Amino acid sequence: MSEGWVLRPGDELWPKGLDELDRPPELIYGMGCAEALRERSISIIGARRATPYGLAAARLGGRVAAESGIVVVSGGAMGCDSAAGRAALDAGGTSIVVAGCGADLVYPSSSADVFDRSRSKGAVISLEPWGTPPRRYAFPKRNRVIAALSQSILICEAGVRSGTFSTALAASELGRDLYVVPGSIFSAESAGANQLIADGAYVIASELDLEQRISLDYGVLRMLREGSERPEGRILSSLIAEPMRADDLARHLSERVVNVLRSLSDYECRGVVVRLPDGRYSLSEAAYLAHGRMVEKHADELGPLAVTGGE
Repeated sequence: MSEGWVLRPGDELWPKGLDELDRPPELIYGMGCAEALRERSISIIGARRATPYGLAAARLGGRVAAESGIVVVSGGAMGCDSAAGRAALDAGGTSIVVAGCGADLVYPSSSADVFDRSRSKGAVISLEPWGTPPRRYAFPKRNRVIAALSQSILICEAGVRSGTFSTALAASELGRDLYVVPGSIFSAESAGANQLIADGAYVIASELDLEQRISLDYGVLRMLREGSERPEGRILSSLIAEPMRADDLARHLSERVVNVLRSLSDYECRGVVVRLPDGRYSLSEAAYLAHGRMVEKHADELGPLAVTGGE
């Protein structure tokens, strides 16, 4: 594990964005590369109990940012935060985790890989002294730092009453650019994100939208890599908008439930769909990402597994 360090206002590597807070922190405890705090960054946040859609959006954001040479800042929480940081690191980028515990600890344990890898390729920072376990009061302070560190913040998925939504409001008050991934109007997990869009946030409706937004705001060009495309059928097309139960999906497609269930079972084995705890089916994270890469291309049926029917 890397050596720990402490930064104070006025230090050479102190992130200037923190000085814009109404109550700037007096100390930052960190591990890893302190120089990463002065590089161009984008904060990527979202729901802890994220849907596959939200996770896919977070991974997309982390990857596009890393391929654009932009540092990804997150809270390291389960769900969207850790997905964004993990994707940035997987793409060869840099990740900064703003922890709600001491910078020498890990919370939650499911994000241990993101914390450990960020200490090697980026940094883990905290407002709390070394060895401080996670405390409820620490997270609102942590969220303000996430909002202040970057010039832009990407919201992947957020309910109205959530830490993600409050972080976005704090970023807006600081004059940061808000990029927001829209969600279904029927999804409580996207109600906050959709509200931010209604209030004037930038809409990120595709991978190209995010790439162009970053290019315009940061003055960088993305280094693209070749990727494979995955075709999709009528069932998958129906699940893009929102998760659905098998019987609702059958009515929507005018198909027999048994045929839909058979196809869903095959898709689940392939890792294309997942069954949620409430019984609804959703595209998997990988399927959402594949769809994002082919929005403007014609989608063919997924072989014999796709449900066929009249137009």
